[in-house]
Amino acid sequence: MNHFSETQQPHTGADKFRPIGGWVERPDDLQAALEGDIEADAVIVGAGFAGLSTALELTALGASVVVLEQDFAGFGASGRNAGYLAGSMGVEFELFHKRVGLAQARKIVSFYDEGVSYVERRLRELAIDCDYNPSGIIRAAIHPSQEKKLRHGMALGHELGSVTRFVDRDEMRERGIPPAFLFGCTQHGGTLDPGKYVMGLRRAALQAGVRLFEQTRLLSYSEGQTITCRTERGSVRAPFLVLATNAYTPQLGLLRDKVVPLRVSAIETEPLSKAQLQTLGWHDREGIVTPHWTMESHRLTARDTLLVTTKQLGYAYGSGTPNQPDNSAYKALQQALNDRFPTLRGSAIRACWSGYVSLAFDALPVVGATGTHGNVFYSAGCSGHGVGTQSLVGHLLAERIGGIEHPLLAALRHKTPSTLPEPLQWCVMKTALAGVGVLDSYVNRRARA
Repeated sequence: MNHFSETQQPHTGADKFRPIGGWVERPDDLQAALEGDIEADAVIVGAGFAGLSTALELTALGASVVVLEQDFAGFGASGRNAGYLAGSMGVEFELFHKRVGLAQARKIVSFYDEGVSYVERRLRELAIDCDYNPSGIIRAAIHPSQEKKLRHGMALGHELGSVTRFVDRDEMRERGIPPAFLFGCTQHGGTLDPGKYVMGLRRAALQAGVRLFEQTRLLSYSEGQTITCRTERGSVRAPFLVLATNAYTPQLGLLRDKVVPLRVSAIETEPLSKAQLQTLGWHDREGIVTPHWTMESHRLTARDTLLVTTKQLGYAYGSGTPNQPDNSAYKALQQALNDRFPTLRGSAIRACWSGYVSLAFDALPVVGATGTHGNVFYSAGCSGHGVGTQSLVGHLLAERIGGIEHPLLAALRHKTPSTLPEPLQWCVMKTALAGVGVLDSYVNRRARA
């Protein structure tokens, strides 16, 4: 039983809320908003992992590229996530392998795993120092009842080509994994500072000659052989448009019937003392995720803080993405911190924040083209795997615009299940999220007992 009362818990409410997330600050060299009418070979909306990667890859092919960002690069999900560079281990194979067939499912798994290799390569090529720790990711159970689910996912993953290895209790203890995590499976990858990563992409894009306009919101675009994107004080004309806007895409009038924005939250402690770190062990600082229906993620950062994310998801009516605190989620994350790391109970919280991922009902990426001339490209449906997948998508889309279709891009083509009209979708999402919350709470109570 947890005797750490609610009144003793460090406050994780609005006073600790950071509306720009915990990894980034507004850049000192904030790029000016677009003014006037300009032309380019391609215009990209959204300056996160996908948008900046696409811009860099297109520029390398010789294209003139404009990027429009409504706030500053990294303001959205790219600057708010947990910083896991993970492959296929956490993918929900059950949701798609029968629908798309075995051969295509294997190619999709390859896409997720290639995302890790792609980012590792780009970190070297672009000389981005983002505190990358290639220690692997562990999907770790907190109660023996989770073993069946864990092993079933591993077995199906192996059939589809996802290379994972079971880690038993003895190895977990030898590796210094905190004792709340009993056993698990591991895969290549690691953790990084997503703020430093996205700012590294931003720096590289500016150095490469990408014209980045921050504080520039897309108001509308007109389709045609040449696309015109209109902003508050200007416009861009280009033969290609890339909407690298992920969870925000439905607000632009596209993919409302394909993806659902989900709010994900995080809390981060103040830097831990050497004594506190020693109580944890955890010398290799592997990123840990759990096999809950709504996973928990736990990791140590390079600044010696503990980051706890996910745990509880939120949906806003009409696929909205309000940038506001989620105090209920922060409270749940605080409880998870107390449960998994009892030696850290009472640790001060540095910051809490929330952001949005987008989810298709088969949990697969939604990448493709639309428009009267097929020259409006989009990428969404990251499902919490954005560091690797959205970075790699930039490369794939750049090649596609350049006239080459990569086999991995072709593998992503499938019929995405349709979402629901409101208010039905709100009812279904709220019911589903409450249901998995009940299941996870039952496991947590058993683990606590």
